[in-house]
Amino acid sequence: MNDVRFEVLSQSKLAVELNPEQCQVLASLIEVHDYQEGEVLVHERTTDENLHVIVKGSLGVIKHAGTPEQTLLNTLIHGDFAGELGFMDGAERYASLIALAPTQTFTLSRRRLETLLEKEPRIVYNVMRAILRAVHQIQYRQSMQQAELTNYLYKQQGRY
Repeated sequence: MNDVRFEVLSQSKLAVELNPEQCQVLASLIEVHDYQEGEVLVHERTTDENLHVIVKGSLGVIKHAGTPEQTLLNTLIHGDFAGELGFMDGAERYASLIALAPTQTFTLSRRRLETLLEKEPRIVYNVMRAILRAVHQIQYRQSMQQAELTNYLYKQQGRY
């Protein structure tokens, strides 16, 4: 067993509900990657069935990367998940994932996780719960930001 894989996984939000034995099983399925600043993990309009978890560094979610219209949509940092929706449904990426600094991630492919469905369904269930929690947090933040923007635009509640 690669101790680095176990260490990065066990310290992540993905392993919150996993016991050490389950964490070892899942760690055997992940891959740890190091990226240099500017390196592209996934290109816009491609499919990627990998869940990426940022161990250190940061990733930019960038629309129209490398063009004059390039737009940084979001910055992901330590602990954040990237590609969770593509991991779930195989949908095309809306934007590229690009390292904004030297960055380390670990990835879990959907196919590898599916190998646990019959023998270790509880691990799969707990991983999916962790992904759902992350998506729920994103949705909550977006709702709060929308409310703040609405308050700003309409100067409601006397806060602006």
